[in-house]
Amino acid sequence: MTHSDKRAYFFKIDSTIKRIRSFMQKNLTEAQIDLTVDQWVVLDHIMPNVGISQNELGALTCKDAPTVTRILDILVKKEFIVRKMSVSDRRKFILELTPLGKDLHKKAFAIIAKGRKKSWENLSDKDYEDLVRIMDTIYANVD
Repeated sequence: MTHSDKRAYFFKIDSTIKRIRSFMQKNLTEAQIDLTVDQWVVLDHIMPNVGISQNELGALTCKDAPTVTRILDILVKKEFIVRKMSVSDRRKFILELTPLGKDLHKKAFAIIAKGRKKSWENLSDKDYEDLVRIMDTIYANVD
């Protein structure tokens, strides 16, 4: 029996992710930033990818189409992003942040960066490299 047979590593990964999400949401809420963590993830992926499609966004964020659509609807309603018809493909929308969305991204990024720094306290660059290597290996194993 190997270590992976004995340990519930998936539970440890899942519970850590939930704890981080809760911590980040608390930080956004305390800073009076009108975003959920999921909305932040989508906004943060649109920012550097001006003109990204909903399908591309779903692939980048590992979210299914209905979830992406729901989040985008909320972000459009809040006037943080706009959907535009693609000139080359009328079946496709392209996404961009509005000036309000760019301003919000800047404010939220500062809060998220501070939270990431706190989360990584007492860990080294080597720890990060090891974590990424391990997670990439697990990801590839179940692909």
